[in-house]
Amino acid sequence: MKPHEITSKSFEAIRKGIGEHNFSEQELSLVIRMVHTTGDYEYAENARFHPDAIQCGIDAIRAGRPIVSDTRMAQAGMTKARAEGCEVQCFVHDEDVVDEAKKLGVTRSIIAIRKAASIRPLGIVAIGNAPTALMEAIRLIREGQLSPELIVGVPVGFVSAAESKELLIASDLRVPYITALGNKGGSAVAAAIINGLAVLTDRDEVKKIH
Repeated sequence: MKPHEITSKSFEAIRKGIGEHNFSEQELSLVIRMVHTTGDYEYAENARFHPDAIQCGIDAIRAGRPIVSDTRMAQAGMTKARAEGCEVQCFVHDEDVVDEAKKLGVTRSIIAIRKAASIRPLGIVAIGNAPTALMEAIRLIREGQLSPELIVGVPVGFVSAAESKELLIASDLRVPYITALGNKGGSAVAAAIINGLAVLTDRDEVKKIH
């Protein structure tokens, strides 16, 4: 069996395994990728989408807008977005970010998100690891310093991860979001979501879904 056939059969099996749901077909295509990446059907229960999230993500990738990630792992995994012409950046290991974080006594993820605020226009902020990055992104958006077209917030962990996602949903940011409630998430999940959006930029793929 060829690799693409294995993936296709896996997606079919996951779709059946999810069963009844309230997702749109485009949202479901991303949920299937989250489950496929993790082997965890709980994403079918905890995934949340702002009503405008899918279209804003598609538009950002079609326009070749920059994407900012909080980890190099997620950055490396966003292959389909790069193939569509998007530059994927991660600042967390930059020397100036490391120095500033040490100076202020905060996480590098916070300073990396502050650095991302200088990018205009900014397509997508994709956070899969650091709750502090998500909370800082929310703060900067509220203050008008960060202006992404979409925020993907799926940080993983047991300290502030769930809380940061609840804050994302509860905040009136006027920025669409995709998230997964609770402690689960991760760089691979963030990359899967971005790659799923990149696939949806293909109008033929959108027709297949419908």
